[in-house]
Amino acid sequence: MCCLSASTFARLFPLVVLVTIAAVPVTAQTSPAPAPPAITVAATGESRITPDRAMLHIAVESQGETAAAAAAANAAKQTKVIEAVKGTGVAAAQIRTAGYNVFPEYAQGAGRAPRVTGYRANNTVQVEVRALADLGKIIDASLAAGATNIGGVGLFASNTDAARQEAVQQAVGKARAEAEAAAAAAGGSLGPLIELTTVPFDTPRPLMRQMGDMVAMQAGAASTPIETGESVIQAVVQVRWQFVPGQR
Repeated sequence: MCCLSASTFARLFPLVVLVTIAAVPVTAQTSPAPAPPAITVAATGESRITPDRAMLHIAVESQGETAAAAAAANAAKQTKVIEAVKGTGVAAAQIRTAGYNVFPEYAQGAGRAPRVTGYRANNTVQVEVRALADLGKIIDASLAAGATNIGGVGLFASNTDAARQEAVQQAVGKARAEAEAAAAAAGGSLGPLIELTTVPFDTPRPLMRQMGDMVAMQAGAASTPIETGESVIQAVVQVRWQFVPGQR
C-alpha cells in the first residue's frame, strides 16, 4: 500500500484548501421584488351650504375747503353711521375700520397748473353681520344715518366642517367606483387600500354681492332685500388600491 509522507501531505494541503474555497459558489445579490400593480384615482366631491353670516363695508365720503374740515365732517357723519349700526343690535366687536383717506381735489384749466379746490375724506368700516335677517335693516339704518357708499356684501357660512366631511365622503365614493370600473375592465379586482390623501382645500370665499345698484333702488323702500343663495364646498382626494389580476 502506498501512503504519503508527512512532508508531502503538508505540501499538498494548502492546495486542497484553496481549491475548496474557490469551489464555494458566490451568492448573487437579489433585486427587490417588484411592487404589486396598483390603481390610482383622483376624484372631487362637493356639497352645498347656506350662508349664515355676512361682511358688509359701509363708507362715508365728505368734502371740505381744508383737509381738517373734510376730516371733521367725515368723523361726525361716520360716528352717526356707526351708532346707527350698533342700534340694530350689532356689537362693537363686530365693527372695525377698513380704510381711511384724506386727499386733495384738483382743477386744471387750459394752460394753467393744477390747483387745489378742496379736500375729500373717506372712512370705511367693515361690519360682521351674524344674523342675516338683520342685514337689510343694517343697510337701511346706515344709509339713513349718512352713509354714502355700501360696498360688496360677502356672504359666508360660519361652520363648514359637516359640509366638508360630506364632500370628502362623496369624493372617496366616486374614486372607489371609478377604480372598481378600471379594475374590472383590466380583468381583475381591487385589493387592499394602499393610500388615501385629501388635497388641502381653501376655505370657501364669501359670495360677493355688489350692493351699489341695489342700494340706489331700495334706499326709499321699507327694507333692502337680501338673497343668501348657497355656497359650494369642494373636496379632492387621491386614492390608491392594490390591483388583483383575475385568474387566467
